[in-house]
Amino acid sequence: MASHANAYGIAFSGGFGTYLFGMSETIAKQATEANNAQNVKNPHIGWMIGFLFLVSFIGLLALVPLRKIMIVDYKLTYPSGTATAYLINGFHTPEGAKLAKKQVKELGKFFLFSFVWGFFQWFYTAGDGCGFQSFPTLGLQAYKNRFYFDFSPTYVGVGMICPHIVNVSVLLGGILSWGIMWPLIRNKKGSWYAASLSETSLHGLQGYRVFISIALILGDGLYNFVKVLIRTTAGFVVMMKKNSTLPVSNNGSPMVATEAISFDDERRTELFLKDQIPKKVAFGGYVAVAAVSIGTLPQIFPQLKWYYILVAYVFAPVLAFCNAYGAGLTDWSLASTYGKLAIFIFGAWAGASNGGVLVGLAACGVMMSIVSTASDLMQDFKTGYLTLASPRSMFVSQVIGTAMGCVIAPCVFWLFYKAFADIGVSGTEYPAPYAIVYRNMAILGVDGFSSLPKHCLTLCYIFFAAAIAINLARDLAPSKVARFIPLPMAMAIPFYIGSYFAIDMFIGTVILFVWEMVNKAKAEAFAPAVASGLICGDGIWTLPQSILALAKVKPPICMKFLSRSVNAQVDGFLGN
Repeated sequence: MASHANAYGIAFSGGFGTYLFGMSETIAKQATEANNAQNVKNPHIGWMIGFLFLVSFIGLLALVPLRKIMIVDYKLTYPSGTATAYLINGFHTPEGAKLAKKQVKELGKFFLFSFVWGFFQWFYTAGDGCGFQSFPTLGLQAYKNRFYFDFSPTYVGVGMICPHIVNVSVLLGGILSWGIMWPLIRNKKGSWYAASLSETSLHGLQGYRVFISIALILGDGLYNFVKVLIRTTAGFVVMMKKNSTLPVSNNGSPMVATEAISFDDERRTELFLKDQIPKKVAFGGYVAVAAVSIGTLPQIFPQLKWYYILVAYVFAPVLAFCNAYGAGLTDWSLASTYGKLAIFIFGAWAGASNGGVLVGLAACGVMMSIVSTASDLMQDFKTGYLTLASPRSMFVSQVIGTAMGCVIAPCVFWLFYKAFADIGVSGTEYPAPYAIVYRNMAILGVDGFSSLPKHCLTLCYIFFAAAIAINLARDLAPSKVARFIPLPMAMAIPFYIGSYFAIDMFIGTVILFVWEMVNKAKAEAFAPAVASGLICGDGIWTLPQSILALAKVKPPICMKFLSRSVNAQVDGFLGN
């Protein structure tokens, strides 16, 4: 399990939809600024695998010496790791085995449906803007503003898995941006920004879309970073005052050292501490891998000087500890926030003339990989602790999984990159919205605010402050009220991409809500299986779709939707 978790974890921390792809020419062309050879590095399978091997293993070694403190002494919860452990333990009961069989059957049924639906849709996508994905379900005007249901089983499944408040927040963000703000700003064309600029120029409407969403993301990230830091510090203060080695219990409140330890916990702790990974291996390994990285990474990115990497590796364990401790309390990994911090610091340090954009993105990769892997490792150690698994075996599994991820993830990305010519282009099937967001953060870090269009910075300040205020309101309000307050991070996502996936997710949440009203027990047991089937079937279909695209096999039909007047013009042109 640990090896699988790490293999797919690299698909996230590897930055294929964020910093790594943000280096490419495809994304650089859309960003308009810093589009030169010094700030561009196109994806290639060779250097991507090499880069991931250099940066991914160091996170595994960073926190190994602290695992006893995190799991046994602090008794940190690690909610995801704990939930996984209870699930595994549940499978080994007669009732659990029976339920698991039914869940797998349900998953298989919806997997098949989703796969066949993907295949069926493919027949109607012979050109740009063709097929069910371009169906103007809410009308052509709404479609122009990216409001439509695109018949995606993936996002319906995601909507069924995500909490209701996340789905509603995403839809609210879509309505606020594409329904209200962007049409109003578009009306200011010629006043706020030059009328001659294209929709995709960062000096025009695109600038507002990108930077306002960045402001929301950074406001939310900063608030949660400070919140986790305060909780972490408070935990330490309580520990020092009580002179206790057990500062945090399962509910996050102080524990007294005299609290009775159950037989199960004694047995778990005994096994957890018996099978130690030698500290010398961890420290020596960290120094060795860091030395190799410092010597080798500048060969992949000449702009990334050795002393940038050294500074990153000196501070990384501290940030990895903060993130792992925070994830143990809140289940919230802030890896991407630490990555964004690295973008601004290292990008500004390098400067525009020395490939600062590329330096910022590469430094983001180094930081994100370490911080993300370290918190994932602790989640897995918590699962292992609760299921009586050997920590040494789990660590070896993590190493194997990381090695697999370093090869598999770039290969899958490379398949997509080669199969779909328009991958990463805004408005297409795979727009990679976060790649342009990360690149623009790097540009912002290097160029400062001078490149923003009129009033954009003011709006950014407003939304940055709003993100903090909304989070504060959520934390201070009573739980009955707080559960109805939207999440700024979720609201920010459709600001740049559009609302089509928000509508899919909202449909998923409505299906789940109705199912829970009708039969709550059945919904809780089978909704995750149904959702997983929808997501996996659609996801697996992309592999044969990629192979068909590489083999130059084109779909036979283009299904397009036109307004009555355009249709009349087309008929007239064709002489019907």
